[in-house]
Amino acid sequence: MMSHTQDITHHISDEMIAAYAAGSLEWHYSLVVATHVSMCDECRARLSAHEAAGGAVMECGRPTQMSANAKSDLLALLDEPVPQEPQPFTKSGVFPAPVMAALKGDPPKWKSLGFGVRQSIIHKDKSGSVRLLYIPGGQAVPEHGHRGIELTLVLQGAFKDETGRFGVGDVEVAGDELDHIPVAEKGEACICLAATGAPLRFHSLVPRIFQPIFRI
Repeated sequence: MMSHTQDITHHISDEMIAAYAAGSLEWHYSLVVATHVSMCDECRARLSAHEAAGGAVMECGRPTQMSANAKSDLLALLDEPVPQEPQPFTKSGVFPAPVMAALKGDPPKWKSLGFGVRQSIIHKDKSGSVRLLYIPGGQAVPEHGHRGIELTLVLQGAFKDETGRFGVGDVEVAGDELDHIPVAEKGEACICLAATGAPLRFHSLVPRIFQPIFRI
């Protein structure tokens, strides 16, 4: 069950919200931010403030002189057919609208990682990746570190690690300095949306062997 927004205690940093508002945040991180903002009144208000500030800066900019062809270009655009607006996606189950949009309305395609843990890769390229993780209640994720930033947003259930407890709507921001063993709380499975800028650093041999296969 979704928690109330007042139960969210771990938020997106102001710097990352500003980067998201400016359109300068990588896509995989942007998906986590957009999803968290859809669940969190506080961060949604902070995003609105950044967007309003950005709009004010644009309005204060110096006017630019229009080109000689501006009028003819505008008239040509008016003659073109109006593109159809994409169909908006809505929340489905535990998956908020931004996740459903990234999935194009389809359910996640889960693949087993062993011990009941599953993942569904939403997007992966040279800049990073974003995926859904399904961790059975009471199950631990192998100890690992990070090469850069990892954002993990809880959509269902909760997990704990060395830094605290993360419930629905909470975001853990893990950097190079953090080595941890996330453990899903007993009870319902923990479902997370996780974005990374680089492959994880696993400490034990078996996860390292299977890491290229699982693309984590």
